[in-house]
Amino acid sequence: MSNVQGYFDPRFETVRELFAEQQTDEQARGGALCVTVGGETVLDLWQGVADKDNQQVWEQDTLVNVFSCTKPLGAVALLQQVEAGRIELDSPLAEAWPEFAQAGKEQITLRQVLSHRSGLSAISDTLPPEALFDWDTMATALAAQEPWWTPGAAHGYAPVTYAWLLGEPLKRLSQERPGAYIQQHICQPLGMDFFVGVPDEDLQRIAHVSRLRNQYGDDYARKLFASMGQPEGMGFKAFGNPSSMMVSTNTREWQQAEILSANGTGNARSLARFWQVMAHGGSLDGAHLLDDKLVNVMQQQHSQGMDKTLLAPTRFGLGVMLEQDWEGGGFGMGPQAYGHPGAGGSLGFCDPEAGVSFGYVTNTMGPYVLMDPRALALSREVYRCLKQQD
Repeated sequence: MSNVQGYFDPRFETVRELFAEQQTDEQARGGALCVTVGGETVLDLWQGVADKDNQQVWEQDTLVNVFSCTKPLGAVALLQQVEAGRIELDSPLAEAWPEFAQAGKEQITLRQVLSHRSGLSAISDTLPPEALFDWDTMATALAAQEPWWTPGAAHGYAPVTYAWLLGEPLKRLSQERPGAYIQQHICQPLGMDFFVGVPDEDLQRIAHVSRLRNQYGDDYARKLFASMGQPEGMGFKAFGNPSSMMVSTNTREWQQAEILSANGTGNARSLARFWQVMAHGGSLDGAHLLDDKLVNVMQQQHSQGMDKTLLAPTRFGLGVMLEQDWEGGGFGMGPQAYGHPGAGGSLGFCDPEAGVSFGYVTNTMGPYVLMDPRALALSREVYRCLKQQD
């Protein structure tokens, strides 16, 4: 018996059926899906449970950690500084953050940081677990870090350090804390129920996140997990230094930190809303995120090929992943689709050609490197429905 709640346009009934069917997996817990086409919401669905004891139903306003789906918000926040004339894309990051100009990082530009070309995917010195929640400790460690490769020569995803690579310059350029900046300049103007650092009064709405058992993902996922078994390697350090990265998801410290690479907390509706505005060039119905010229630059390919961190082929624009042609690497729609997956299955993206935005969240984490098969199946079905209507 499906317990899918919410609204669906009858043209997308098969998407709702697929969403309901995914809930029949015995390990499935809770999740939500929201899709817009043009200015219209065509799907806004939720189902399952939010707590670890499977007692509390997933509500219309349940929030969940969406991990790296947060990164594009951080990228837009920095690009808003570019739009305001406070920094240029090809300026050294050290112009905004003077302490960064050491250990061979003097010439690293904002563009290189945004497109994962800075060589700063991880901190090599082992940090204590509590360092993750001390903004200045992390910023200082990154300022001292030597690049793992020649900046600009290759790319490697920065799963967690991205928060400080963007957040410290953002803090200095805007004179605001990163979480407060994103709230005020991105989430509130768009009416998004989304936080980078959840206020006390909203903590009880957050779903408990768990992992799918006995699932090992594809070959790329297995290769990545194997690399994370080498404590001195970049893969291990990128995801596991400080060690609290791997174990803090359901803690209040994590939920209230401002780790704009990984700890955004929101729902499918908010992701779809953000990507709806991006699909329309950064402005829609009076809501403005970014100048359309900068949105175009974001979507241009800046990095392509084997990713030094993820050990899989990736393509990046500025703060966003671009469509790819391998199974599990793309968004399941048209060639211009762009956006960002989050660890464990969440996904937010748009396809500007089709005028579609897509938000999917789950509290049951899968083991894939990029796209989760659950999100991808839903995305493909949305696209199939659209094509049928053409």
